[in-house]
Amino acid sequence: MILFFLTFFLLYGGLHLYLFLKIRAAFAPGAVIQGGLVVLLVLGLLAPLIVRASERLGLEVLPRLMSWTGYLWMAVIFLFFSVSLLLEFYRLLAYVAGLILRTDVVAYLPTARTLFLIPIAAALIIGGYGFFEARQIRQEHIEIYSDKIPKEAGKIRVVQISDVHVGVLVREGRLAAMLRKVSDAQPDLLVSTGDLVDGQLNSMADAIVQFRDIRPRYGKFAVTGNHEFYAGIDDAIDFITRSGFILLRGEVATVAGAIDLAGVDDPTTRRLGLHGGLSDREILSLGGGDRFTILLKHQPLVENDAPGAFDLQLSGHTHRGQIFPFSLITSLFFPFHSGNFHLANGALLHVSRGTGTWGPPIRFLSPPEITVIDLIPK
Repeated sequence: MILFFLTFFLLYGGLHLYLFLKIRAAFAPGAVIQGGLVVLLVLGLLAPLIVRASERLGLEVLPRLMSWTGYLWMAVIFLFFSVSLLLEFYRLLAYVAGLILRTDVVAYLPTARTLFLIPIAAALIIGGYGFFEARQIRQEHIEIYSDKIPKEAGKIRVVQISDVHVGVLVREGRLAAMLRKVSDAQPDLLVSTGDLVDGQLNSMADAIVQFRDIRPRYGKFAVTGNHEFYAGIDDAIDFITRSGFILLRGEVATVAGAIDLAGVDDPTTRRLGLHGGLSDREILSLGGGDRFTILLKHQPLVENDAPGAFDLQLSGHTHRGQIFPFSLITSLFFPFHSGNFHLANGALLHVSRGTGTWGPPIRFLSPPEITVIDLIPK
């Protein structure tokens, strides 16, 4: 965890330094303005820490204010850097072309001011659109025909939410909009594949009530994600269970006499030195074996010998990168990045893009989703 934060702030600090140098090159501000700019950039860099510290103190206004400003700023500076890289690549190509053609290309190169204004304008425009996209929840629909579903059970509709990140930014009206989509889908069974919570769980009574108002006929089940442990696993479990979910931690529950629902803890348990539990295959073996089996697992990781023991794995975690082009990086770490993947022995893996957002309340080329899975007798 310490290594993660050190790496994060080293890279994030590098983005702030890059922006400072671009502003200085574009406008050559005086010493006083540069000093003020440094103060603002340091404040932006430390915003995530200020949010967490003020949450732990039980404050309300400060963490919400710093979350909105700090995390929106995080998206803007990331997008600024991404667009800047494109312009830097153009400059490199122009320079190389000039060397090859033995010609002066200075007239074709953007000025220092242009190298700042174009990326910042693009970042603000994309960020504004991304703020809108993050609230346009799409419904992804999957139909699975299986002879393991008894005809007398009929069609069973499973609705998956993932990576909701209930916390300072995702609550009240925004959470209500998500849960309206869930209610409109008329689930027989609701599952949450981790990261239902985010950060400190202060003043979440309203969120608990909203979740409890959703009552599928076969219940609600959840598994832990990495953020349940970051928030404090005991508080997270209390929130999840009070919201009406049955939390599966290395357990199998039989639903409607037709489905075995297996849930595993996030691998964060091992990294934090907590009890890692059984392998996926060992947990899946606790079920009946002849029923349709769904594995709930936060991260889209597939153990080598597991696909033969389940019919469907539901995961999340990746957010599909949340903000392009960050998705190019996350796809390197998670080959099962987003969507449907056919595994060995006829098993299917679905990786949700996530229903909420982490950090910046923005999505770009990665719209949020709820997933509707209709299990139909074959």
